Amino acid sequence: MEENHDSTENPQQSQGQNKAMKCGWLRKQGGFVKTWHTRWFVLKGDQLYYFKDEDETKPLGTIFLPGNRVLEHPCNEESPGKFLFEVVPGGNRERMTANHESYLLMASTQNDMEDWVRSIRRVIWGPFGGGIFGQKLEDTVRYEKRYGNRLAPMLVEQCVDFIRQRGLKEEGLFRLPGQANLVKELQDAFDCGEKPSFDSNTDVHTVASLLKLYLRELPEPVIPYAKYEDFLSCAKLLSKEEEAVSR
Repeated sequence: MEENHDSTENPQQSQGQNKAMKCGWLRKQGGFVKTWHTRWFVLKGDQLYYFKDEDETKPLGTIFLPGNRVLEHPCNEESPGKFLFEVVPGGNRERMTANHESYLLMASTQNDMEDWVRSIRRVIWGPFGGGIFGQKLEDTVRYEKRYGNRLAPMLVEQCVDFIRQRGLKEEGLFRLPGQANLVKELQDAFDCGEKPSFDSNTDVHTVASLLKLYLRELPEPVIPYAKYEDFLSCAKLLSKEEEAVSR
């Protein structure tokens, strides 16, 4: 039996799905025998709504996200092709609601699952400085102003400082990959609002890969689309000045 929490605001009707952070099809495990049901999910505000169909206006239920956590379930031989993640209670609570200990969800691909997890973490941890991978650069900088004026996000400064100290003479820097599992662990830690530190045992290629991943997942490049032509014009002017000086 699906759980239904009435909401004063309908996420699909009052403002439209175009205002949602993310929407798409997922499979949700539910019922006494824990069967899988395909549902249309809409992430909006601090809640995750699920509907029987994309065109439905009244949600079957909602998942309140603040104070909770989202976990990825690694693929294994027993469940190949199942890209599972779970919203679980945070703090000392044992259940999400009276009817749900947690919410087990399944995406259609690994990339889709990772995108959902990042989006949900941004809702949960964004107010505490987390969820920075895939977050707008200005939102990250705005939050981190409380720690003093900075020229770049703290993750970028931390990575760059470490690379300057230990990696400038490293062969293949930014070309050779780091340890994928450690990059993922560091990404998850930063996304959960933690501030992991690098020590002498940290591989410089792992830190470089983490920095590249952060830059790659920015919604807009470091050079904004609106300023791209201006940067090209500046580069052309600099080239002309260099040519004039060299003559």
